[in-house]
Amino acid sequence: MTFQPKFDAVIFDLDGVITKTALVHASSWKKMFDEYMHSREERFGDSFREFTHAGDYLPYVDGKPRYKGVQSFLESRDIDIPFGDPSDDPDMETVCGLGNKKNIMFNKVLDEDGVEVYESSVEMLEGLKAAGVRIGVASSSKNCKPVLESAGLLHFFETRVDGVVSAEIGLQGKPEPDIFTTACDNLGVEYHRSVVVEDAVSGVQAGHKGNFGLTLGLAREDNIKELQVGGADIVVEDLAEIGLEGINAWFEQGMEEDGWLLKYHDYDPGKERSREALLTVGNGYFGTRGALEESKANKVNYPGTYMTGLFNRLVSKVGERDIENEDFVNITNWLPVSFRIDKGPWFEFNPEPSFKVTEIHRTLDLFKGELKRILVVEDPKGRLTRVVSSRFAGMADPHRAGLRYALTPLNYEGIVELRSGLYGDHKNAGVERYNSLEQQHLEAVSEIASGNVNELVVKTTQSDILIAACASSTLNREAEPGSSSGEGWIESHFSMEVARDEEVVLEKMVTIYTSRDPGVEDPLEEARATLEAMSVYADELKLSAGRWKELWDRMDVRISGDREAQKLVRLHLFHMMVSASPHHAGLDSGIPPRGLHGEAYRGHIFWDELYILPLFNLHFPEVVKSVLMYRYRRLDAARAYAKEYGYEGAMFPWQSGSDG
Repeated sequence: MTFQPKFDAVIFDLDGVITKTALVHASSWKKMFDEYMHSREERFGDSFREFTHAGDYLPYVDGKPRYKGVQSFLESRDIDIPFGDPSDDPDMETVCGLGNKKNIMFNKVLDEDGVEVYESSVEMLEGLKAAGVRIGVASSSKNCKPVLESAGLLHFFETRVDGVVSAEIGLQGKPEPDIFTTACDNLGVEYHRSVVVEDAVSGVQAGHKGNFGLTLGLAREDNIKELQVGGADIVVEDLAEIGLEGINAWFEQGMEEDGWLLKYHDYDPGKERSREALLTVGNGYFGTRGALEESKANKVNYPGTYMTGLFNRLVSKVGERDIENEDFVNITNWLPVSFRIDKGPWFEFNPEPSFKVTEIHRTLDLFKGELKRILVVEDPKGRLTRVVSSRFAGMADPHRAGLRYALTPLNYEGIVELRSGLYGDHKNAGVERYNSLEQQHLEAVSEIASGNVNELVVKTTQSDILIAACASSTLNREAEPGSSSGEGWIESHFSMEVARDEEVVLEKMVTIYTSRDPGVEDPLEEARATLEAMSVYADELKLSAGRWKELWDRMDVRISGDREAQKLVRLHLFHMMVSASPHHAGLDSGIPPRGLHGEAYRGHIFWDELYILPLFNLHFPEVVKSVLMYRYRRLDAARAYAKEYGYEGAMFPWQSGSDG
């Protein structure tokens, strides 16, 4: 059967993708920089530190234009020398001089040894040409043309945008996408129907920035993770792994699926709190931040669950004054699940962890409303454990939630203990500037354990709202549950002997009710009854995802030709539903500017909702009515407030909480 391409062009990087010259480049850089650093040691007494492949070449030099690579490495060593001029002699101590010296070394090796190619890349070039797909090469190297001529491959490429061309027309180097977009422009093809093939982090960053149809990462340097973090859509170790059919499959189905996914492939403490907000799951009744199951509140991590309209007031001493503040309450944390091996330390995410994270991938599925995570961690004894977890907040029934936690020992066997809990003993601590104020909004009412079921009831200290949560923890194997509890928290424990590569699965089904809910007299009884009616994780997720599909059928906005815009629009729509879905109807609340995602602005209701009400008015008018009723119920108070200040009409506050 003749290959029918669903894409128009492929733009290849050169070194490390088509030819094996990346290794020559790396060795030339090393020789040049080691010689230079030795000379600095002799002249200035600088301590010599070897230029290494993993520590220096890949992060600072690989894929970048020659002089930019010199600058990047020197900056990493706090070395400041003049930039110079591209015509500088290779013995001159300038950025250009050092770059030119490296180029002389590279060309010498090339002349002596010739050019080796990757056969799978040549086979792909031949297949693309036969299928009529346009082909270009985009490289930072000024040696691109002679290298391709030496390899006998120049005839494959309809356009070449390399270091020479970039200098002539003033293109920015990687990680900016200029060389790839220019190649597409030269071919007359659209970016969203084109493929970028790159082996360098700076290259996949450029592909991602350029919003191409596919950024294909080629991990020649055992750098799969780095390429994923950099923005590669797919990462392979050789082009034979994907082939033309694999690329076609991406354009036929993979790109559409990716338009519903928000992904992170690393754990960056500096970005974690923002990511927790972006990975929030919710249903308009409650929202749960995308915190890791094994984390507690600290300077990096902050688990939080917030319910529409649930506030509490506390008085704080500020100087000589008593100041009353009303806050959006971080209610019961239903996420906690963790493990330990042979009575060792519990695995926890914190600023000084005892476990090392070797792999982490998180994906928020906007279409289904499910957050998934794949994690591999190493304990202090070198034991590797893979954890695959997922969670959802029920959209079919807003009082339901589910969590699945699958653990597999990768290189050991032994006694593994799992714990699964409910915690309501925390303070509000999500906004640093509020931390000097009173923030203990919850107090314990009861903790009850019955078999594999935990029940926790807490209440707000001033508004006197009862919050009941029930959780059942079920394993895929026999294990007698134990329990422990304290004031405001309760957890189940399961201990078992596990073999290497044996998967242990814990499913945690959760229900949440409050005394503020319409028609609810006893929130604990309601939570118990709903938990009793719940099925397994997969069935509950199916119900929730089905309701999400109904919502998307009404509100989805489809965009052609711009992958990034498509994903961002859906991400915004998703979080609007997390904050105020049709479940908001009947609740006495407006819509906080930060949604159900955190404590900023104290969760107060401003007038920003005016900007989003047109969308709700079009698709979910019942939500708009609910928001307007929140104001209407407070109209008499607003009239009285206006009269107090000598005005006619009604005067609503700039921000409001429970009473408006």
